[in-house]
Amino acid sequence: MIVALAGGVGGAKLAHGLARILSPDDLLVAVNTGDDFEHLGLHIAPDLDSVMYKLAGLNDAVRGWGLADESWAFMDALARLGGEDWFSLGDRDLATHVERTRRLVAGETLSQATAALAAALGVAHRIAPMSDDPVRTWVETPEGALPFQHYFVRLRCEPVVTGFAFEGADRAVPAPALAAALADPALEAIVLCPSNPFVSIGPMLAMPALADALAARRVPLVAVSPILGGAAVKGPAAKMMAELGVPVSSAGIAAQYGALLDGIVIDAADAADVAGIEAGGVRVLAAPTLMRDAGDERALAEAVLGFARGIERRAP
Repeated sequence: MIVALAGGVGGAKLAHGLARILSPDDLLVAVNTGDDFEHLGLHIAPDLDSVMYKLAGLNDAVRGWGLADESWAFMDALARLGGEDWFSLGDRDLATHVERTRRLVAGETLSQATAALAAALGVAHRIAPMSDDPVRTWVETPEGALPFQHYFVRLRCEPVVTGFAFEGADRAVPAPALAAALADPALEAIVLCPSNPFVSIGPMLAMPALADALAARRVPLVAVSPILGGAAVKGPAAKMMAELGVPVSSAGIAAQYGALLDGIVIDAADAADVAGIEAGGVRVLAAPTLMRDAGDERALAEAVLGFARGIERRAP
């Protein structure tokens, strides 16, 4: 069995590749919920929905988020009324948020609501939030801390980043499905998808209970770098790295994860980074990592699994 920790578009793509070659019983995708927020009275879970829509085959491949063939009558009407229209909710996507919120208000956990929504959309593989406890990402800037979606969407990642805070992470525990998977004797490897290390994987690692479980693991943990040729494929990861003084490279990603890693998959274009990373005791696979279509997603997933199964857990 494989546990994949995912967030964002890159995480959803690799999760889809893994789902194409692993049975539903052999894969758990645990998704970042630090991006979740309450908006217009609804619980919005962008990363959970990106993974769920991708695995359901319903995602918008052009935008990279939301549902394909979406319409926007609700947003047009909201704008006409002077409402908060800075965060776009498509008409069909809106139904997901309404039903999730209804279930949460009725007493379901986020895990239970996620499982029900995924099943209704025909997703066979298991998707779980990183935690049923609320964790909220704040982006620290010279002008003060910003809720993540205000930084990411409302301000279009323009403010300079000086750090991050994860409200509630110190009290959050892994969702039941994630905790069970990490303790499962059948677990073979843990994969950090090519997601933003600060705001997609970072909120997960900020939970002490999850950090402790990963530190106590007996299986290899392998990351896939979201940096290719000195730039992020999508999103603000490269900008954040530069502003925080982290080298914008796969070597920078490896350094960010540090002793957590047993191995890292980097793009073949960045093969010059291999020697430096391996000098720190981390195994490296250089392979094509750009996922332009389902074939690329599957090929990368196969490369990641083959690599992970061929290395060992480093001595703690």
